[in-house]
Amino acid sequence: MIDNPLWKLQTILRNDGILITFSGRLSQHLIEEYGEAVKRYLEMENRPKNEITLIFSIFIELTQNIKNYCTCKSSSPAALRISDSSIVTIGKNGQGSYVGSGNLVENEDAEGLVARVEQIVKLDKDGLKQLYKEKLRQERPEGEIGAGIGLIDMARKATLPLDYSVTKIDEQLSFFTLKAVVRS
Repeated sequence: MIDNPLWKLQTILRNDGILITFSGRLSQHLIEEYGEAVKRYLEMENRPKNEITLIFSIFIELTQNIKNYCTCKSSSPAALRISDSSIVTIGKNGQGSYVGSGNLVENEDAEGLVARVEQIVKLDKDGLKQLYKEKLRQERPEGEIGAGIGLIDMARKATLPLDYSVTKIDEQLSFFTLKAVVRS
């Protein structure tokens, strides 16, 4: 057996259909740079234009969500662990192309996040459209970074319901993952 960590990692990525991955702290500049690199990579693969647009849009939304969460947790005792935990992947499997993300979240935030995602995954396309319009009309709650429509928009663009998981890491943090699948 070859004892080479990078070879092992590459094998895991290949076996999971992961084409592109980023792991580490996100900034607005990095999101923009990686976004352009993602677009160019998908164009080189001759993906259909609509698929590239959907993947790019979901990639940007996922990375912005992680960056915004890290920003709002900057005064947390776990701020460094949270900001260093980001991972975003783009891959392809039998279901289609997908964009996945993961990051540490405080346990007290995990329940609310799961409730929002659960509400969204239960809806069909018409229900998602209606919820999206409702959220646009609502005033942004004080202290909220976004309008709360990013997850809904991702679900509207995805071919399959959003897939998520929460893994409790310790008494303070859990690892939250989210995956959106698109087909051209």
